[in-house]
Amino acid sequence: MGRRRRRVDRGAAVGALPKAIAALSRTLPAGPSPEIFRRAKFDRPEAAPALWQLLFRVLSPLSADGASASPAQGEPPSTEAQVRAVKSELRSQGYPRRALAQLPEDGSQGSRELLLALAWLLARGPLLERLLAQTRVRLGDEIPLCECEALARPGAPVPRVEADGPVDIRHLQWLMGKLRFQWRKLITSQQEQCALLGKIHSYTRGCHSDRSLGHLSVAETELLRDAEGGQQLLRRLESENVCLEAALRWRRQELVFWRWMDTVLGTCPPEASQPTFVPRIPERGAGEWELVARELQALQEELRGAAEPRRAAWEARVGGWGPEWSAVQRASREAVGLELAALQRAWERGGAAAQPHGPCRLVKSDAGASGGPGLRAAQVIEVLRSREACLEAVLCQLQRQCRQELARLAGALPGLIWILPPGR
Repeated sequence: MGRRRRRVDRGAAVGALPKAIAALSRTLPAGPSPEIFRRAKFDRPEAAPALWQLLFRVLSPLSADGASASPAQGEPPSTEAQVRAVKSELRSQGYPRRALAQLPEDGSQGSRELLLALAWLLARGPLLERLLAQTRVRLGDEIPLCECEALARPGAPVPRVEADGPVDIRHLQWLMGKLRFQWRKLITSQQEQCALLGKIHSYTRGCHSDRSLGHLSVAETELLRDAEGGQQLLRRLESENVCLEAALRWRRQELVFWRWMDTVLGTCPPEASQPTFVPRIPERGAGEWELVARELQALQEELRGAAEPRRAAWEARVGGWGPEWSAVQRASREAVGLELAALQRAWERGGAAAQPHGPCRLVKSDAGASGGPGLRAAQVIEVLRSREACLEAVLCQLQRQCRQELARLAGALPGLIWILPPGR
């Protein structure tokens, strides 16, 4: 009886694995079929091109229309360019296996290593949530908003680094002028966009079925002008619903995938640092949570054991740099203290109302109207003023560092008198 039950459980697990991989593939951009995943487990070369393309689509930044940005618009990058981009991005994110960096750039090998890299990306963070947020259909006029205090804090002064060769001051002045021109151009375009949004919101007042909104957005106004656009929007919404349903199925069946990935990892040749997959396990029972806690404690001890010798070696190496490095260390401690204080304040007010974070819909309302869902303009202005104050503090600190560096350079040249510009 027990043997028959084990056969039934094994058969159910084998049948659930293709469904879980199929749900994952529908959520990912250009997701391959479950057969590609099966061949990648055995390192079959015919599965490598599809996985290289998948990782390139996952790791590439998305443009405004939801397509992967490429250097040449309208032309997909070559296979060699995709392989180099994937290797560079995984290296910058700290991917631990060196075998992937040694794969040939023609994209013909390494399907098992690519499968491990994909699983590593899924395990280390909310990859699917980020992809779904980037490709979601936006019906309203939104503004990105963030009130995180630790985003714009004055950092530690950068240690002085001598230039490799002579510096052309006129070229630096030209670059600064170009930067100021681009900055003014950006501000002007944003002001023009806000003015056009205000006109659309005013002209369409009272046209929206939702009284809390009261007016139409740019996308909704475009639907009234172009009826064919409504069909395209409907198809995009249906495609998004398919991806969301696949993501829900994946969340219910992902534990089967991670058990299968353990078998894939067992077939790989050992390396000095094996990637440890610690996915977010849904609420099951206390036993699984205790297992995850023990794994995290083991990882913490391993990290502490690897960090202490490096820290001691680093302190011994930079200890002879003199008082200048001591000042940098003090400034670093002060900056870390400011960051910790900001995090402590955010933690203490965690029981209060949630702070605005992420994209918020722009809604124009009268001064005396009752507040509907979302944020009011006064809240947005307050957040922007807070960020402006933090950025002003950063600018003042950088200007002070520049004045100190200029004073040091002027003191090194006898007979040179340096007169600071007014107001700086």
